[in-house]
This record gives sequence, structure tokens and C-alpha cells, in this order.
Amino acid sequence: MSLDLYSFNRSSYCRAVLMTAKELNIDLNVIEIDPGPEIWSPQFLKVNPNHNLPTLDDKGFVLVESRAIMQYLCNQYRPDSTLYPREPKARALVDRWLNFDFTLMESSKQGVLWKLLTGADPPPEKVLAFKNNLKLFDQLLGDNHYATGAQHLTIADLTLLASTAVLLTTQYDLSDCPNVERYLNTLSRELSYYAMINLSQYSPEATAKWVGNSQKYIRRKM
Repeated sequence: MSLDLYSFNRSSYCRAVLMTAKELNIDLNVIEIDPGPEIWSPQFLKVNPNHNLPTLDDKGFVLVESRAIMQYLCNQYRPDSTLYPREPKARALVDRWLNFDFTLMESSKQGVLWKLLTGADPPPEKVLAFKNNLKLFDQLLGDNHYATGAQHLTIADLTLLASTAVLLTTQYDLSDCPNVERYLNTLSRELSYYAMINLSQYSPEATAKWVGNSQKYIRRKM
């Protein structure tokens, strides 16, 4: 079984899908796509007219949006996996975290990644919004080992870990959020594939090249 995944390895959304496939032992044919010009190519637009990543092509069934792809992989190929539990209340807790993570990830783009990608300081209100979301994450997480409070990993953890990997790579100060700091440090060591998927592509050379290309692309779009 091999499924095509159009992906960009620095996208948290793509990395969440990659970790889900690893956890479910699903073989993916990963096709790396530059999120600048390549997503507008005629070849890719035939697959996904919405030109966003990640995009899954399961023998002609095309699905976009990372959380939908993660849920589909569990439902279609491992329906009994605890990674996305079938019991309604347990699943609802996973879904809640998936929705919360979207807010956290979007605010981190402005509060953490903005300066890296544009070279400009982010607006103070965006920095404050991210810090407030991070503190809420810390409060909701509490002393849970896994986000939902269950005794096992879920796709909620995988999407949260992908979204917050930037905090580890930038050595973001988490002293005000001790639960988040413990959670990230513990699970990043616990999952054998975490570093390979989330950290290995952030060498100084690769990061400098990515930042340079991103800044040029953003300036063209502005």
C-alpha cells in the first residue's frame, strides 16, 4: 500500500500527517513541493485546484487539510487504533485539541515565525496573542502526559507537537509555561521519529536558504 502525499517538510501541517503515518505504519510516497511557485504549477493544480499542502492522493481520492487527512488515515486504514479513538467522548476530546491547535498554530505564525520569515518585527499585539494562547495551552494541558489525559498518544498530540516544534528549534523561552515545556521535552524524546521529521531539516544552512526564499516570495506577494 502506497499513498501519495504532496508535502513541504517545514510545514507543521505536513509534519503532523507524516507523524500520523509513522505511528500507524502506513507507507507514504512523499512528494516534496515548494510552497511558492510549485503549488501553482499546472501539474499540481490538476491534483489540487486549491493549491495547498498537504495534499493526499489515495489512488484518485484526493484530500486536503491536515487534520482531515490524519482522521482519514486512522478511519480508513486503522479504524481500531487508539490514535483516533472511536468512543464518542474520547474522540471529542481529540477533536477539541485539533481545533485548539489551529488557533495556536496560526497565532505562532505571527508571534514567532513572522520575524524569521520577513525580517521585520511582528506587531506587538500578535506577540501578545500568541503568548496568551500559549498560556492557555499550558493551563488546559495541566499535568497530563498526553494532551487528552488518556494513557496513550492521539493525533491531538501529533498535531500539537508539529505546531510547537518551532519553539524547540528557536529555543523559545517557555519558563512561564512549565507544563508545555515538560510536555514538549518529554514527547519529543519519547517518539523515535520526532527529531527526524521535525528537527532534522532545520540545520543552519537549510534554514538560511528557506528563510531567504520565503522572504523573497513574501516580498513578491506584498
